[in-house]
Amino acid sequence: MVSSIVGTRVANGDLIVLRPEGMYCPAGDFYIDPSRPVGCAVITHGHGDHARAGMGCYHLATAGLPILEWRLGVQHYICHAYGEHFRLGAATVSLHPAGHVLGSAQVRIEVDGQVWVASGDYKRQPDPTCTPFEPVRCDTFITECTFGLPIYRWPETAGVVAEIAAWRDECAAHGEAAILYCYALGKAQRVLAELLSLGEAAPVWLHGAVEAGVQVYRRAGVAMIETQRVADAARGAEFAGRLVIAPPSAAGSSWLRRFRRAQQGFASGWMQLRGNRRRGSYDRGFVLSDHADWPGLLQTVQQSGARHVIATHGSTDALVRTLNEKGLTATTFALPRGEED
Repeated sequence: MVSSIVGTRVANGDLIVLRPEGMYCPAGDFYIDPSRPVGCAVITHGHGDHARAGMGCYHLATAGLPILEWRLGVQHYICHAYGEHFRLGAATVSLHPAGHVLGSAQVRIEVDGQVWVASGDYKRQPDPTCTPFEPVRCDTFITECTFGLPIYRWPETAGVVAEIAAWRDECAAHGEAAILYCYALGKAQRVLAELLSLGEAAPVWLHGAVEAGVQVYRRAGVAMIETQRVADAARGAEFAGRLVIAPPSAAGSSWLRRFRRAQQGFASGWMQLRGNRRRGSYDRGFVLSDHADWPGLLQTVQQSGARHVIATHGSTDALVRTLNEKGLTATTFALPRGEED
């Protein structure tokens, strides 16, 4: 039965198809980042909208194991070094750096000489907390499109982190704490690592949900600035002039009551649009994303050499239209999109 399905799919060029559970490879009988329990899953990274409990087994990049163990606990994990080839059914599979967060990977699938790559989430900017993105040549490239509009163009990371440090100093002059909302996995650690590279010395205070992920990264050998937990501070402690990192879910919560006076900022690619900052009632917005911007999406498609591109998540229409105008065949996969935090 499997062989007949494989023959049909390879002949039609569909190494990956959509099913209710998510992206499915008939030749290998596995799913990529499935949204429902399946027998065999290949996981691109540990964010909650990509890695879920209940799978029979999890194939993943070795560097991502600490993240999945933290998020999902004891499961049947099968780890692979970046670039290592392994067989699943009739498919030869390998995982390649995606540059999104620690252990993130693209999934390369080869069947009968045909190659497809599913990118997962990825970014092209340097990040000291994870292995840089590796372009992978293929016939068909499945790309995320979270920020798939020409308006999204990221500034240099060092400059953005310097702005965060300057904002903290401004808050100090007014006797305020600087509370920065970041995703707890990836973004927070990246900010802490970049602050270290800037030569910052003062410790950063962390919400408990952020601190847990920071400790996972530290155990994996990622160097970051010194941190302390807000929960460990003495009762009535003064946080004026301190940078405090918290998950977006902490905004508007009772947790904020421990800070007498504070400004609130958000580090995200969504801060490229001022309206998003106003709607979130943030005092400051910092444009810092763990996804590819518009030039990064176009660059990655070009480097893949793919003639067929499938866009998923986000603003797919603009990218599909642009790629079709360039002479490629571009289509979409309608996948559910969840929160990364």
